[in-house]
Amino acid sequence: MYLTKEKKSELFENHGRLKSKSDTGSPESQISLFTYRIIHLTEHLKKNKKDFSTRLGLLKLVGKRRRLLDYLAKKDIERYRAIIAELNIRK
Repeated sequence: MYLTKEKKSELFENHGRLKSKSDTGSPESQISLFTYRIIHLTEHLKKNKKDFSTRLGLLKLVGKRRRLLDYLAKKDIERYRAIIAELNIRK
């Protein structure tokens, strides 16, 4: 499996708001998890161009991340700018 428990907890620890492994609900930690999954699915689709079900899942995941980023931008613009810079996401 591409996403192990260790990798997931590392993502939450590095990008979470509380800097702990149990911070799974903050927008920053969810955005970092979605970004990791988006990168993985993008690489998969480069090899498997006709995998349309995965493409649909990728598009849904990108939409979820976009909504979380919009929420974060409305709530706290500084946290939004920090996560954008940290994960190298551009709008």
